[in-house]
Amino acid sequence: MKAYLDKKVLFFGGKGGVGKTTSASSFAVGAAKRGKKTLLVSTDPAHNTGDIFDRPIGGKETPIAENLWAIEIDPHVESHRYINQVKDNIRQVVSSRMLEEINRQIDVASVSPGAEEAALFDRLVDLILEGQDAYDLIVFDTAPTGHTIRLLSLPELMGVWVDGMLSRRQKTNEMNAWLNDGEEPPDDPIYEVLQRRKNKFARAREILLDPSRTSFIFVMIPEKLPMVETKKAIAMLQKHGIPTETIIVNRVLPDDVVDPFFQKRKEQEKRYLEQMKEMFAEQRLHYIPMMEHDIYGMDALLKIAGHLL
Repeated sequence: MKAYLDKKVLFFGGKGGVGKTTSASSFAVGAAKRGKKTLLVSTDPAHNTGDIFDRPIGGKETPIAENLWAIEIDPHVESHRYINQVKDNIRQVVSSRMLEEINRQIDVASVSPGAEEAALFDRLVDLILEGQDAYDLIVFDTAPTGHTIRLLSLPELMGVWVDGMLSRRQKTNEMNAWLNDGEEPPDDPIYEVLQRRKNKFARAREILLDPSRTSFIFVMIPEKLPMVETKKAIAMLQKHGIPTETIIVNRVLPDDVVDPFFQKRKEQEKRYLEQMKEMFAEQRLHYIPMMEHDIYGMDALLKIAGHLL
């Protein structure tokens, strides 16, 4: 996995409870140790990043160690920030008599399904675009698989939505010009805002779909449900043009277990490991052994980083 040190953006995803935070944090620690200026970003509402480093991490970039910073994105907070930003933009382009009704509609929209995901994606895009120059590597510890796939498909979906909005605004402006005897309409600030957002989404999509800059790494454990979910998730990402080259197989039991209980678990595990080789023939499987202790703190993360790198 050393090749991933040359990427700009890495996403670690998978089913809940398989070790995404451990893997993402360990890789970030290992990258920072090797001189890469690294930002670790948690988009998982559960936010275990602060726990694994045994220190508080909030919504601002927090220094963790040399060359390493971390941030935990709270979708609820981002949603409020996003809505307030929209209101500020609208306030500048509509009359005061319309503002109250527009704000009411925005407040209704803010509690609709997908609002927090849209706000989260907006923050994620800002971090990617602004972090290209500030950091050598941005590592995302993502929410469980389904959430992540919806999040990564938003550039495409929102790009289509903005295109539709731009088309309608252009037709409205052309109609206004016709009604005013062909006079050129004044600059449309709403059109300009939408055009900027379209360009922003396009830049983000370009980065996300560029395999030389961005990679998605799945984490799973040798059990049936994580295997099935990972297979489905990889197929869904491929539909959006996002390839998956590597899977981390976490918590693999040692070969020399002697306890009857663990021997039985090991027999089952061997069957799943064989199935993985067939199921994920197009991906590289990277194995991490089960540790004898909990993984938290820099020493433990460095130990996992040694296995990853």
